[in-house]
Formats: sequence, structure tokens, C-alpha cells
Amino acid sequence: MRNPLSLFMRGALAALFLCLAGVFAVSAQQQVTFSKEELTIESAGKIHKFIVELALNDEQRMQGLMFRKEMAPDAGMLFDFGETRRVQMWMENTVLPLDMVFIEKDGTVSSVKADAVPFSRDIIDSEKPISFVLELNAGRAKALGIKPGDKVVSKTIGTAR
Repeated sequence: MRNPLSLFMRGALAALFLCLAGVFAVSAQQQVTFSKEELTIESAGKIHKFIVELALNDEQRMQGLMFRKEMAPDAGMLFDFGETRRVQMWMENTVLPLDMVFIEKDGTVSSVKADAVPFSRDIIDSEKPISFVLELNAGRAKALGIKPGDKVVSKTIGTAR
């Protein structure tokens, strides 16, 4: 006959292990770091300035803005895909509503997808090949008049491959 206390201890240890594994998984996600740079968008003769975090590798692109609860109005995240291709984004685990600005290799805005819904698994498609996606707080693109044909300039976009 097995000792009931020993079964309880095994269960408790297993639960503790799973709990610690979850804490380490969340900590690992939060340890992804992003460098920053200035970025400007020229729209209807006006220059809009932002400080953006750079998602340059797979780990950074996978993390993106997930779990963030706030972002300054002049902030954003620039995703560099390292090539020109059709891109699909989604909002799973993303708390902030966002605008997604799809950008061609030369910095021309291809399209703007406004007001992406937090936590949604719906695909947000660039619909044609692009090289970058700029995520801004929802409503910023409309408020600033950002539209297809506008020009985006940053160190990263200027050195696109």
C-alpha cells in the first residue's frame, strides 16, 4: 500500500515544478531586448517623428509588443523582415490596440491597417510584398494622416538589403 502523504507530496512537487516552469517561460519572453532608433514619416508635407524599437531577428519579431500595457504616443515598433515578401501579422497576446503600417523596401507606405483588435487571432495581411511593418498606437495613423504613398525614413530602412 502506498503512503497517501507521499502521493500528496509528489503531486505538490509536480504542481510547484509546473508553476516554476511557467514563471521561467514568462521571464524568458520578457528578456528579449530591443534597440531603438529615430524614425520619421513624411505625410502631406508634414514630418512626424517617432522613437521605435527594432524587431530585427526571429526572437524579437515573435515577441513584438506582446504583453505591453502602454506605449508613448511617439513610440512604436519597426519589424524588419530582412527580405521583401508578403507578411501576415496577428494580435494574439497583444494587449494594446495597434495600427500597422506596411512599408516597402524603399520606405514607401504600402498600406495601413488601422485599429487591430487586442488578443485577436485574425490575420492582418500586407496583401502584397513589403519589407517592414511599423506598429503604432491605434488611431495614430488616422490622427496624423498617414496613408499609402507616404515616405518612412530611418537608419534601418535606409540600409534595407
